[in-house]
Amino acid sequence: MNPSPLISATELHDLFEMGRAPVVLDIRFTLQTGSDRSGYEAGHIPTAQFIDLDTDLAAPPDHRGRHPLPDVETFVAAMRGAGVNNDSPVVVYDGGPATAAARAWWLLRYHGHPDVRVLDGGLARWVAEGYATGTEPSIVAAGSFTARSPLARVLDVDDVLDFARENILLDARAPERFRGEVEPVDPVAGHIPGAVNRPTTENVDSDGRFLSPEVLNGTFGGLVPEGKDVAVYCGSGVTAAHQILALELAGIDAALYPGSWSGWITDPTRPRA
Repeated sequence: MNPSPLISATELHDLFEMGRAPVVLDIRFTLQTGSDRSGYEAGHIPTAQFIDLDTDLAAPPDHRGRHPLPDVETFVAAMRGAGVNNDSPVVVYDGGPATAAARAWWLLRYHGHPDVRVLDGGLARWVAEGYATGTEPSIVAAGSFTARSPLARVLDVDDVLDFARENILLDARAPERFRGEVEPVDPVAGHIPGAVNRPTTENVDSDGRFLSPEVLNGTFGGLVPEGKDVAVYCGSGVTAAHQILALELAGIDAALYPGSWSGWITDPTRPRA
């Protein structure tokens, strides 16, 4: 059985106490204001390195969407700068429910890193447990991380419609965005034809921690018939990684369509529902 992709605040604190601290990455980000370096500077988990989602975990917006996957060189340089080696245990976190941290988790997996976990409940849970935060930047030795064979899958844009007809394409956005009733971010409302809506907000409890694998399996099991493959998209390929993490907890392997809705609509010939 594979280890859980999650780590609790208590487990992480215990690793610090035992002198076995992993590399810790702070991925705080909000859809409204972008990467939150000021939040990191105001207080973070000791030794944590700040990773800028907009520049380290994504390429500049283009025809592929608002957050295209970063160039390999850019991502590798960011991980090395944060002290990540090929054999480093890594823990990633954000302010709360892991919607940003999951992007770092997924990218590390996509670039072949076998030992990365997400802090369940994020910094909010760490603070709620009474553990200390710091404001001083941590100096770390440069890491030697290299990209290796992917441990995560992508769905190519040219295969999306066929996939949605034959398998299960999950849209992880809010229901009203899926239905096209509102669109607060992208210039066009709607969804990819054939997609099924399953918001990421349904992955966690009121404290921002993931529901149990049993509960998630029961939920996703009702959406994924036996023998069907699964892929996920969202607005720009960020929160979809949160859905993929929840699916992994449920025992279901899923691919990411990185361009997601913001990339899909850059070509007006692509159908919209």
